[in-house]
Amino acid sequence: MIVAEDSALLRQGIVRLLTDEGIEVAAELGDPGPLLALAAEHTPDAVLLDIRMPPTHTDEGLLAAAALREAHPGIGVLLLSQYVETSATVQALADRPEGFGYLLKERVADIDELRGALERVAAGETVLDPLVVARLMEGPGHAGPLGTLTGRERDVLALMAEGRSNEAIAQKLVIGGKTVETHVRNIFTKLRLEPDLMEHRRVMAVLTYLRG
Repeated sequence: MIVAEDSALLRQGIVRLLTDEGIEVAAELGDPGPLLALAAEHTPDAVLLDIRMPPTHTDEGLLAAAALREAHPGIGVLLLSQYVETSATVQALADRPEGFGYLLKERVADIDELRGALERVAAGETVLDPLVVARLMEGPGHAGPLGTLTGRERDVLALMAEGRSNEAIAQKLVIGGKTVETHVRNIFTKLRLEPDLMEHRRVMAVLTYLRG
C-alpha cells in the first residue's frame, strides 16, 4: 500500500489506521512527484491518493492516478477528496473503471469502509462514495433507457455504483438474494447490455447510470 496525501496530519492518521489493521504501508508521500518510482519499487496492491495535491492543489491527484494506471494497470487506485467532484470522477470512471475508487475524506475514519474499499479496488472492482452517487441522482431526470427503470431497480443500480455486491445489496435493501438477481437482470435488459465477454456488464451498467 502507498498513501499519497499532502496533509501530514491526515496522512499519518491514515497510515496509523491501516497499520493497526495489519495493512503494510510501503511508502507515504506528500506530493505525487515520486509516485511512479515508488510504485515500480514496491508494486503495491493499491494506492490511496488525494485528488488535490501540490503544487496547485487542483487535479494533480487525478493526473497522477492516470499516469499510474497507464504504467501499472494492475495497481488499484482509491482517490480521496474533501468535496464531491462528480465531473472529474465520472470522467475517470469512464476512462477505465476497473480497479478504481473514489471516497470522500470523511469516510477515512471508518476503517472498515476504508479497508473494504481498498480491498475492492485491489481486486479490480469499482467503488464510488455513496454521497457522490446521491449527488449524481440529484441531477437531470433519467432519460433514455434509464427512464424505464423502476424505483427499486434504480435503488439497486445506485448501490451497484457504490461497488456493493449482490449480497450486500440484499442486506442493505432487506430483500432476498434471488430478488436482487432478478433486478440486476432486468437492469441489464433495460439498459440493453447483452452478454459480452469483452465487457463487464455490471461496470457498463454503472457507467450508463453515471452518465445519465
